[in-house]
Amino acid sequence: MNKTIRFSVLIALSILIFSFTGGSKKTIPKVNVKTLSGKTVSTSTFKNGGKPMVISFWATWCSPCKKELNNISEVYEDWQDETGVKLIAISIDDARNKHKVKPYVDSKAWEFEVYLDANQDLKRAMNVNNVPYTFLVDGNGKIVYEHNNYVPGDEKKLYKKIKELVKK
Repeated sequence: MNKTIRFSVLIALSILIFSFTGGSKKTIPKVNVKTLSGKTVSTSTFKNGGKPMVISFWATWCSPCKKELNNISEVYEDWQDETGVKLIAISIDDARNKHKVKPYVDSKAWEFEVYLDANQDLKRAMNVNNVPYTFLVDGNGKIVYEHNNYVPGDEKKLYKKIKELVKK
């Protein structure tokens, strides 16, 4: 009986905290990353004028990551036209592999922003354990959806979530 009461109190407190904090809506932490040309940029500058953003963690050695971003690249222009979404790809390639990122991105002609997180500071700050890992950020900068791994078709689910955000 005592365990039941403690459990009930714990659940009630969790619900109360959840409702006051707006649920699990966290924001993008402020961390420095690098552009493909080597310029340092703060993630605090990641904005999209009140429209949604997708932040996708990937690496050149990760086949599912490349499949996901290549599939999104094929429809990205349409997504932008319909929703105004912005995609930011964050490479977690370390110092040994970061030189492979720009040639790969150039060969694929990706139209979205790509940054390097070679020290994996942003990866750690966002609790990303493995890639691909994708976040959807609403127009107010709150993370509203996250997804780990990739199978073909996941980009359609992501786009559905983006459209739901735009309708609100």
